[in-house]
Amino acid sequence: MNSLSIYLPDMKRCIKVFFVVLFFFIAGSSFAQSKKELEKKKQQLQREIDETNKQLQATSKSKKLTSVQVNALKKKIRLRQELVNTIDGELNALSNQIETTSGEITNLEHKMNQLKSEYANMILFAQRNQGSYQRMMFVFASDNFNQAYKRLKYLQQYSEDRKRQAILIDSTQNQLASKKRVLEVQKVEKTSLRNTEVKQKQNLEIDKKQQDQVLAKLQDNEKQLKKQLEEKQRAKRKLDKAIDAMIRKEIENAKKKATASGKKNVTNSNVFSLTPEAQKLSSNFAGNKGKLPWPVEKGRITSSFGEHPHPELKGIVVKNNGVDIQSSPNSQARSVFDGEVTGVISIPGANSAVIVRHGEYLSVYSNLEDVFVKKGDKVTTRQKIGKAYTDSDAGISELHLEIWKGTSKLDPSGWLARN
Repeated sequence: MNSLSIYLPDMKRCIKVFFVVLFFFIAGSSFAQSKKELEKKKQQLQREIDETNKQLQATSKSKKLTSVQVNALKKKIRLRQELVNTIDGELNALSNQIETTSGEITNLEHKMNQLKSEYANMILFAQRNQGSYQRMMFVFASDNFNQAYKRLKYLQQYSEDRKRQAILIDSTQNQLASKKRVLEVQKVEKTSLRNTEVKQKQNLEIDKKQQDQVLAKLQDNEKQLKKQLEEKQRAKRKLDKAIDAMIRKEIENAKKKATASGKKNVTNSNVFSLTPEAQKLSSNFAGNKGKLPWPVEKGRITSSFGEHPHPELKGIVVKNNGVDIQSSPNSQARSVFDGEVTGVISIPGANSAVIVRHGEYLSVYSNLEDVFVKKGDKVTTRQKIGKAYTDSDAGISELHLEIWKGTSKLDPSGWLARN
């Protein structure tokens, strides 16, 4: 019965359409997730740029040019470049989505043409067989009873099939209109995003010119800067030496005390983890690696752990036993974990430092202009232990943080929670 087969669903075509729709659905979901992540990153970068701008505004009031301004400008340029790259990623993702939506529209238009063609054939067949005589002749022209029965059932279902086809055409038409609206929105969004990228690139060029101007001024003041750096490094070496001596002395005293109490196999590495309480404290401290609270309420690392070139002075290598954390004026230093104050040091030119023991681990807080604790005090996580030194010229506070295990210095940035 060839006339009936014209209107039966094409299973292969239905399967193909299903997988095409599934592909576009998965692609759309993936884009939505990627877009959300990029948007979140873009907002975070913009917040960091705004914070850096505030800092630059504060330091710009000072007549004295400092490395703080240079570091802030470098960070701002890095963040701005990252922001431009993120926007570019958004544009690429949006272009892919526009291409996907255009593909969906093409498929829907193709589907629409097929549906209309099939519906036209239905109407044509209906017109040819609209009288009761034609319908009866269609049934009686059957070769056998079985075929006659099928033709009769077909005629009964034919009207409903036409209605369903009309509904399917209407639904597809609505989908097509919806996709076209989505495409228009995406194109507008892309234009807006492209304008934002152009503006950020212009700002990046302005930032780079500002940095060049500041670096030029720094070169003129290079001798003065080197002298200031040497004085700061001398004071820092004295502080490092005092901290190292205090830690080693504490270890020796602890070893003598442990040996006198009858403990055996006492070493530098295990002397502070011989008791169950100390073991538990050490274990808890180690278990919080990457989750320790920052030693100031809000700040950012301006000088990393280890040896690295000085940001402004060529040929000068800076050695850092910890990290330098910059924060707002009059910021207060906080303990990163529960522990006991084992030492308070004061060095001219380097201000004061507080050492807190956490079992076999130590945290050291230096460049404090005021100290709130004394040796032997028990402190808790986030307890205020001092006030970070504020540079009145730069308009910022800076705290130096170190983390030790025994006599080994560790990189604090790997221990602090993401800020």
